[in-house]
Amino acid sequence: MNETTRHTLSVLVENTAGVLSQVSRLFSRKGYNIESIVSGESGDPGVTRITIVLLGDELMISQIAAQCRKLLPVIAVKSLDESTSLQREMALIKVKTLDRNARDEVIQMANIFRANIIVSRETLTVAIFGDRDKTEALVRLLRDFGVLEIARTGTIAIERGRSTIYDDNKIKEEYNYGKNVL
Repeated sequence: MNETTRHTLSVLVENTAGVLSQVSRLFSRKGYNIESIVSGESGDPGVTRITIVLLGDELMISQIAAQCRKLLPVIAVKSLDESTSLQREMALIKVKTLDRNARDEVIQMANIFRANIIVSRETLTVAIFGDRDKTEALVRLLRDFGVLEIARTGTIAIERGRSTIYDDNKIKEEYNYGKNVL
C-alpha cells in the first residue's frame, strides 16, 4: 500500500505572465491539494522557481511531476527529498503580551529559537525562519500566551551538495519543440 506523505516539488519555469496560474491549475484539475506554493525569481531573470508542497504517495508525485514537465513554460521539475535538501519557511506570529512577565517569557522563547522580535505596546510579533518543525514547535509554545495571528510564507527548498534542479532539465529538443510549433 502506498503511504501518503509530504512531498516537495521544485519547478523552474519561464518568467511569463500567468505561469503560476497555469502550474497551479494543473494540480487542481488532477484533484491534488497544494499545502503550500511559493514563487520567486531564480538566478536567471527570465526564470522563476516555484516550490510546491503537497501530500501524496510516490506514484502520485511522479505522475504530477511528469504532467508538469509537459507544460510549455516548464524548464525543469525535481522532487526534493527532505533528507537531501534544505527546506525553510518564514513565519510571523503575533502574540498578546499584556504584562511584563508575558513579554519577557515570549522574548526568551524567541531567543531560544533564534527568532526576531517586533515590539508594539500590547503585542509582540515573533519572526522565525527555519524548517517546518521548528516553526510548529514555537507556535505550540506561544499558544499559551494567546496567538492573535500567524502569517507563513510556505516552504522554499533547494538540494544540498552539488546536485541541482538543472540535472533533471528537459532535453533541449524537447524544450524547444513546443515553441517552434506554435
